[in-house]
Amino acid sequence: MGVGYPDLTTKTREVGEHAKALGAKYVRVAWIPHDVLFTLEVAQQAVNDFNAAGKILKDEFGITFCYHNHGYEFEPYENGTLFDYIMKDTNPKYVSFEIDILWAFFPGQDPAKLIEKYPKRFKLMHLKDLRKGVSGNMSGGTAVENDVALGTGQLDIPAILKAAKKAGVKHYYIEDESPGYANQVPQTMAYLKNLKY
Repeated sequence: MGVGYPDLTTKTREVGEHAKALGAKYVRVAWIPHDVLFTLEVAQQAVNDFNAAGKILKDEFGITFCYHNHGYEFEPYENGTLFDYIMKDTNPKYVSFEIDILWAFFPGQDPAKLIEKYPKRFKLMHLKDLRKGVSGNMSGGTAVENDVALGTGQLDIPAILKAAKKAGVKHYYIEDESPGYANQVPQTMAYLKNLKY
């Protein structure tokens, strides 16, 4: 079940009750509110909020909280990125992750290597591919027309799926926000059915 950051932090128990009533096993947040730049201060607040909400959701409702990356978290920090900081400072007992492979690739990361780096933290995955020739950045945004059928874009889908399988990712979701999704999703499904990795 997806929720917004404000509901996660101010209505945590209500979110837990709704998720439990729906039979959801995961509650996911896909955006951390921030100004143009994602800063250490924002990341620190998110860590505190995620740890607190994740504890309530797990202890009181038996639900796993997951954060879905969106690209801006990969701002450089110390010897890594602010995503590394969030990963290291959140409690694995209460905070898991949903990797969106396009939003890991877009700011310059290798999704397969990211999964290998944190093999037990990713429970969910958004499967997306980025149109060839599109350059990324840290904005967390690109035109929906840049979502393309899996296997036709820039991402190394076999390597990513191999890493995810090894890491024990539980659920995979095809996400295609392009205007051509009605044609692209069947193409994606055919690609996945025939894929060997």
